[in-house]
Amino acid sequence: MRAGSPRLLREINDRAAIEALLRNGPLTRSELEGIIGLSKPATAQLLTRLETEGTVLRNGLRGGGRGPRAQLWTVNGALAHVAAIDLTPDTVDVAIADISGALVTEHSAPMPRADVLEAFHGAVTKAANQAGLSPEVLHHVVVGSPGAVDPATGQLNYAPHMPGWEGFDIPGRLRDLLGTSVTVENDVNLVALEEMVAGRATNVKDFVLLWPADAVGAAVVVNGVLLRGATGGAGEIDAMQVPDHATAETGTERGGSRYGDLLDNAAIVRLARAHGVSARSGQAAVRKALAEGTPGREFLVDLARRIATGVANVISVLDPELVLLSGDIAQAGGTALADLVAAELRKLVVPRTPVRLALVTGKPVRSGALHSALSVVREQVFGLPAATTEPFRGPHNA
Repeated sequence: MRAGSPRLLREINDRAAIEALLRNGPLTRSELEGIIGLSKPATAQLLTRLETEGTVLRNGLRGGGRGPRAQLWTVNGALAHVAAIDLTPDTVDVAIADISGALVTEHSAPMPRADVLEAFHGAVTKAANQAGLSPEVLHHVVVGSPGAVDPATGQLNYAPHMPGWEGFDIPGRLRDLLGTSVTVENDVNLVALEEMVAGRATNVKDFVLLWPADAVGAAVVVNGVLLRGATGGAGEIDAMQVPDHATAETGTERGGSRYGDLLDNAAIVRLARAHGVSARSGQAAVRKALAEGTPGREFLVDLARRIATGVANVISVLDPELVLLSGDIAQAGGTALADLVAAELRKLVVPRTPVRLALVTGKPVRSGALHSALSVVREQVFGLPAATTEPFRGPHNA
């Protein structure tokens, strides 16, 4: 046996134990022993060593029926903290979690049209202070934003609806502002990441996630890896020119319209009204249509045609395993809308790609940002490869 091998084996076993605790939450010694495959004495020594180092903590007892209660062990969350941020034109929504994935605090604040950096810094500082921290002690911050950051310049592209965020190196400026490392990622990319970790794409290597909204976005995953493109613009399909295949007349340019102009809130409301479905928002129109029988179905079919027309271009090039629909419009339409989109796609393209509703709801951008931040920090602190840093999925989601 070559020199250094026992130390290497200890490091491998320690990482395996830490990963098991992060994936499963608090475990007893015997449960951990069964997962990592060590003997009882070796597992006990491992836990003693990690406890001495401050990596794991005792975390209460688990009842054992008539037998003695067993000690629970958990990762020491105080070793590092991360911030996950969902940045929109109107709000900045911050969650702070410890390295175990446990949510420590959250804070949301309005985002003004001017002095955006000051407002951003104020929101993150308040959230950190609520957690008893300051921004500079956060180990990593991940920001989900519409548009895409050009890796060469750090500037935000494809996001004209984000006033105040143009013309400067955003990650660099935020790093200077917060005093810690910052990653800025496209918001829909983070939703796709969340679907890969805890949603419908956990076992899917190639898929497209579409978010119909005022700024239509898509995320493309190829062989389990997000495709960002040379300038960060992969999936920015809002400006793509497509014909309007809806049967109802809404005054659009039938020969070629911006894809985003066919699916923004106002366009969906107009399309619904043309079918006799009156509502104040696209989301409300879709929900109302589901309850209105024939007129509602005709509107949903027209909406599905619009969605499918843009998605067809992506499918024709990539031939993915799956298309996921996410966001408020998709959730309002549910499986009925997804099935209608699939039916329309079969008229447009050769691949018979399934269309499903994204599984993760609530705050998927922020949750994806949290998983991304935890992956970075767990690699730094524990040496865990990014692909194995999936956090505990119980009450820790943000």
